[in-house]
Amino acid sequence: MGGFHYMVCCSQVDMRRWLDDLNAAISRAPRYSELSALSLQQPILQAPGQMHYPNTLSHVCWYRNQSVSLTDHITMMENQLSGYLLRKFKNSNGWQRLWVIFTNFCLYFYKTHQEDAPLASLPLLGYTVSVPSFSDPVSCRHVFKLHFKSHVYFFRADSEYTWRRWMEVIRRGVSSPGKIGHLAEDGIIVD
Repeated sequence: MGGFHYMVCCSQVDMRRWLDDLNAAISRAPRYSELSALSLQQPILQAPGQMHYPNTLSHVCWYRNQSVSLTDHITMMENQLSGYLLRKFKNSNGWQRLWVIFTNFCLYFYKTHQEDAPLASLPLLGYTVSVPSFSDPVSCRHVFKLHFKSHVYFFRADSEYTWRRWMEVIRRGVSSPGKIGHLAEDGIIVD
C-alpha cells in the first residue's frame, strides 16, 4: 500500500494503452471492493493426466512481444465468427475442410460443427491477415492469408461474402485500435 511501481513499455502506444487501462481499473475499484475474496482463495484444480497447453493469452503475449488492452478485449468480444473454411498450409498441396471458431484472439479448428473439443488452435496475436500475393502457391478465389514471421496459413471461404466477413472480423479482432483500416473492394486493407 502506498508504494511505487514502475513499468517499462516497448513504445509510447503501449504505455498509453497501459495507463488508460490502469486508470479505468482504478476508477472501477470502489464498485468491486465489496466482492468476496472467495474466488481468490480457491485453489486451481487440474484433473489428473490433463495436459496444460501454453496457448493462454499471457503466454502468447509474452512470446510474441504483444500487449492486449481493455479496448482490444472489448473489440474482440464484438468480433467473433464461426463457420466452415478450407485450410491450407504454406507447403501443402491439399485443402482441409474444418469448422472454425474465431474468439478470444484465437482460431479454433474442429472436424465438424458437432465436435466438443478442437483439433487444434491458432492464437492470432501478432498475425496479419491479407490476400495472397502473386508469389503464394494459391490461385483460388475467396482466399485469405494469415502470416506471422515464417508461419503462413491460407483459408478459403465458399463465397465472396463469407471471405470478406472472415477477413474483416479477424482483422478487427487482432489489430490494435490505432491500426484498423478498412477492406477495399479488391480485398486490400487500406488505412
